[in-house]
Amino acid sequence: MKPPIHILSLLLLVAGCGDSDAASVPQEWVWDLPDTVPEPRVPEDNPMTVAKVELGRFLFYDTQLSANETQSCGSCHLQELAFTDGLAQAEGSTGQIHPRSSMSIANSGYAASLTWANAAVVRLENQALVPMFGEDPVELGMANMEDELLRRMRDDENYPAMFAAAFPDKMEPVNLDSITKAIAAFQRQVTSFGSKVDRWQQGDRTALTESEQRGMALFFGGTNAAGVEDAFECFHCHGGFLFSQSSDDAGQVFDQKFFMNNGLYNLDSDGSYPALNEGLFETTGELVDKGRFKPPSLRNIAVTEPYMHDGSIKTLEEVLDHYARGGRLIESGPNAGDGKDNPNPNKSALLNGFVMTEQEKQDLLAFLGALTDETLLDNPAYSDPFAK
Repeated sequence: MKPPIHILSLLLLVAGCGDSDAASVPQEWVWDLPDTVPEPRVPEDNPMTVAKVELGRFLFYDTQLSANETQSCGSCHLQELAFTDGLAQAEGSTGQIHPRSSMSIANSGYAASLTWANAAVVRLENQALVPMFGEDPVELGMANMEDELLRRMRDDENYPAMFAAAFPDKMEPVNLDSITKAIAAFQRQVTSFGSKVDRWQQGDRTALTESEQRGMALFFGGTNAAGVEDAFECFHCHGGFLFSQSSDDAGQVFDQKFFMNNGLYNLDSDGSYPALNEGLFETTGELVDKGRFKPPSLRNIAVTEPYMHDGSIKTLEEVLDHYARGGRLIESGPNAGDGKDNPNPNKSALLNGFVMTEQEKQDLLAFLGALTDETLLDNPAYSDPFAK
């Protein structure tokens, strides 16, 4: 579903038209979500408003947020690719290659954690600092350039009024806190619940083809051709309204952060993964965390190739083959090893492999394709305001 676009209201706020008291009070954000989807958790110190979301949209797409003014947040999160970038590994503004692929920002407001393998990054407001000021790797490259960033914002012909409308209670609204909060507000409202599967779940029994329905049944634990119930185990890691067990929303009480090792690599007796891509182990130092990454949402998965944290699997067909085998075999080279034998308790006990007929494979692929939300890919509320 498309969220409301309150452009007229925003213009009135920025221009200060109408009643002066009314103009000083930001218009609250109104969520437009299906009945099957809860509202995301919104921090008390960053309430959603129309003006703040629109400011965040401009900032998200503004190359002034990179040191050399060549990249924006949107450079690695392309709307037509469900806010990924199509690269195996992201490339920063200076050309430095990130060890991991760009995650989609769609439904990021529901993520229990916000990166591939760091349980500590749970607020969009904090995560925005990483690409701007991080140095290993360099992304936007603004380290030690906060004053320059604020100067750019204050000298811009539009931003001072937009910041004032979004943060009317701040004596100096153009500051780093406002920047990160506005970007977070924009990202939080980029929601994607308009796929064929969503229409089916909302009662439209014409939304899915027979093949997509068969694939959905297999995905959610149905019996396969060999007579095995829950043969594929898909929903255990990719269940719920987000199609990821690592989810959060306004009504959840318990910590839902979830990381797992899916047998992608197995370099030594400890089940190691390649350097810089060892998963949760890099922050905990616990051997059991080697290779543990967050299972991403499968929403829009058909348009976000290549796959895995390092983009090392090119197609969804190969992804299914990987899970059918119970782990990936790399026969030669620096990453040689059999992920199927990644030692316990590293590799998830859910990954035991399975037998899959060609028809079942095609049905599962059809179902995964039905998770694409076409409205997300061209919704003007999420688009680049600087695009010509």
